[in-house]
Amino acid sequence: MNKFSLKGLKSGALARPLRAVALATVAAGLLGPLAALPARAAPPGAAASVVAAAPPVKLALIESLSGPFANTGEAVFRNLLWATERVNARGGVKLPVAAGGPRALVLERYDSKGQNEEALSALRAAIDDGARVVLQGNSSSTAAVLIDAIHKHNEREPGKRVLFLNYSAVDPILTNEKCSFWHFRFDAHADMRMAALMDVLREDQVLKSVYLIGQDYSFGQAVLREARRQLALQRPDVAVVVDELHPIGRVKDFAPYAAKIKASGAQAVVTGNWGNDLTLLVKAAREAGFNGSFYTFYGNALGAPAALGDAGVGKVVAVADWLPNLDVRSNGTVVAGSKSPAFYQSFRARFPKPQDDYVHMRMQLMVEALAQSIEQAGSTDVVAVARQMEKASVQLAGRSGTMRAGDHQFQQPLVVGVMERQGAPGVKFDVEGSGYGFRVIREIPALKAQQPHSCQMQRY
Repeated sequence: MNKFSLKGLKSGALARPLRAVALATVAAGLLGPLAALPARAAPPGAAASVVAAAPPVKLALIESLSGPFANTGEAVFRNLLWATERVNARGGVKLPVAAGGPRALVLERYDSKGQNEEALSALRAAIDDGARVVLQGNSSSTAAVLIDAIHKHNEREPGKRVLFLNYSAVDPILTNEKCSFWHFRFDAHADMRMAALMDVLREDQVLKSVYLIGQDYSFGQAVLREARRQLALQRPDVAVVVDELHPIGRVKDFAPYAAKIKASGAQAVVTGNWGNDLTLLVKAAREAGFNGSFYTFYGNALGAPAALGDAGVGKVVAVADWLPNLDVRSNGTVVAGSKSPAFYQSFRARFPKPQDDYVHMRMQLMVEALAQSIEQAGSTDVVAVARQMEKASVQLAGRSGTMRAGDHQFQQPLVVGVMERQGAPGVKFDVEGSGYGFRVIREIPALKAQQPHSCQMQRY
């Protein structure tokens, strides 16, 4: 068996991780051997500087790295890898000599295979391996079970406490009813994202009917529930013709759903679908001849623009924390002083394959917030780091965000874009070499008005 593959491992042993990247920075003598390893284990160009040989800070990525959502897990890995490389390249996390001096960040991979039980097995293995920071996000249901498991573990074993950083699990319940001192969310939750979409949708006066469709689990249900609520408040004249959920990650052919969408007469689809569930849905809708609009959470991601092609031009709307064309004017020039193009182009230089082109600004800010919090805590003690994380305020490439202590929900601006051909006004950069990109049509300030309403957090 290939030692760099998790495929075929039983759940109890699944998680002997892929030792990613930043090991190259722990000691100068390791750099040469690692350079010869396969790219997934230690990609070329891993952190250039050498951090003092103190024990590294281990970050455990628990994510779907096989199965129907493997592409989303790999996209996360690339972003987090790039973020840790950036920290290590500037000398790692700066700690005082008494605390061991500078530390490298080491990113280790654990395959959850898209299953909650596998994620829990991975958590146990990560803790046994010495990880004290867990990273996950591509499933709100998985995030929920990890929050519960981490809380129980931290109560039971205070000497091995774990911090949970969430970059994509956006069910609002995670920072409300299930809020936890150990959990920090760096993505805007579903209600925030829906509010940003509605800021654009409410101005579409031609729109009179919508089709709501989503994945049948906590996040997908939350998206459709909030879509109905906000439509009733902001566009009561818009009819919801169908409100439908489908199994997550198990639908191979969305043609029957696409046929129903077209037959419904809906002028637009509102969906929180992600990964293959989004790509297959929009591709089926195009093939069925649906000519309406898509209001999406992730329409700019992982193959969706290529699947839509010309059918998506001017019709697919997506909300994000950042888009490559953020500061591109209609004439194709870039706003003076903008750091977005350099940020984007440096990621593309690091990962030049077109299919790897998916940049998450929030993940970069998350790792920056972690490094900042460790440095301000002056140690890697999880409680001390968490207390500093509650006050985190970070900036990168012209974007910024702050952590809200009351519920550990990160506050950051959002942008809404519409799909266009590359070269159209405002579209300098395309997505995944598809020839299509997203023109920014609205910037939404950080949605601080949505205060926690049911978070009763135990403090430490």
